[in-house]
Amino acid sequence: MSQYMKKVWGGIERIIRSFLTLFLGLLGKELSDKTFEALMQFVKFGIIGISNTVVSWGIYMVSLLMLKRAEIFPAVDYLIAQAIGFLLSVLWSFYWNNRFVFTLEKGAKRSFWKALLKTYISYSFSGLFLNSILLWIWIQIFGLSEYLAPILNLLISVPLNFIINKFWAFKKEG
Repeated sequence: MSQYMKKVWGGIERIIRSFLTLFLGLLGKELSDKTFEALMQFVKFGIIGISNTVVSWGIYMVSLLMLKRAEIFPAVDYLIAQAIGFLLSVLWSFYWNNRFVFTLEKGAKRSFWKALLKTYISYSFSGLFLNSILLWIWIQIFGLSEYLAPILNLLISVPLNFIINKFWAFKKEG
């Protein structure tokens, strides 16, 4: 991370820590360093998740436009574009999570390829399988809007993805 970005992020962390310390102080609670670190790791994961959503959508749109223009597989071009978007956006997410969120202490090791494979498995489970089932439940059983249901899914899939990535995909070896 560049010196400039470290300073910016350090400022953001100080603001968040001050706000949380004040808020918890009003409730008679203390903010431990360990709790703050875990919270900031989740915040970073969320920021990368937002960028991942934008990247996925952008890749999907570019891929779809290119496939339509080339008239390749017109009946399923949107599915191919979705697959391309998924594959590349998970790679994007893996890169940034590996670099900034689930960093290793000095001397610790983890297999790059194992972590990458586990990341794809994790996102396949939560991003494809679980989200599809939950969408069906929210819409068909509970009658929620097709536009609101994916937002509700985020409340489940983001924390679940964080836990899976932290304790499985990016787990250090040894």
